Amino acid sequence: MKNIEYTCVTQENELRQIIHLQQTNLPSSISETEKQKEGFVTVQHDLNILNKMNNKQPHIIAKDEDKVVGYALCMPKDFKEDIEILKPMFSKIDQHLTSGNSYIAMGQICIDKAYRRQGIFRGLYQKMKSELQTKYDYLITEVASNNLRSIQAHQAIGFNSWITYAVDGIEWHLIRWNWE
Repeated sequence: MKNIEYTCVTQENELRQIIHLQQTNLPSSISETEKQKEGFVTVQHDLNILNKMNNKQPHIIAKDEDKVVGYALCMPKDFKEDIEILKPMFSKIDQHLTSGNSYIAMGQICIDKAYRRQGIFRGLYQKMKSELQTKYDYLITEVASNNLRSIQAHQAIGFNSWITYAVDGIEWHLIRWNWE
C-alpha cells in the first residue's frame, strides 16, 4: 500500500485537484457498468464555492505525496442555499433534526480509481471524525438509491439510514453518523 497522508486542504492547488477528481467521477464521465460497480458523484462544484466552504471548515483529503487521491467535502449548514441540488437535503434535515443537535454535511466523497480498495474511504472518514467530532453531534450526507456501492460503503463506516425521500424522480437516502 502506498504512503497515504490524511489532512485538511491548505492550498488552492488541492482544491483544483478535487475538482479534477470530481469531474472524472460524474455520471457523464463514466459508463453505466462503472456507475454500478464503483459508484459516482452527483454534484459538480466550482472553485469559488469549494474555497468558501473550505474557509469555513477545511475539507479532508487523502494525499500520495503532492497528489490528492481522495476527498471528503465539509459543508457547514451555512451553505444550504448555495447549491441548488442540495437544498432539498438541507430542508429535510431542518424538518427532522432536533434543534439541540449540531451537524455538518459531508458534501461529497470520492477516491481516485487507482487508489480504491486500499482503505482510503475509511481513512478519510476517520480523519473527518477526529477533526470534527468535538464541534458536531452528527455527520450527515445523502446518497442516491441507485448508488448501491456508496450506500454499502457508508453503512460499513457507521452511517445509519435516517430518511428516504424523492426529488425530481430520484430517490435519496439521507444517512447520518452519530458522534455523540
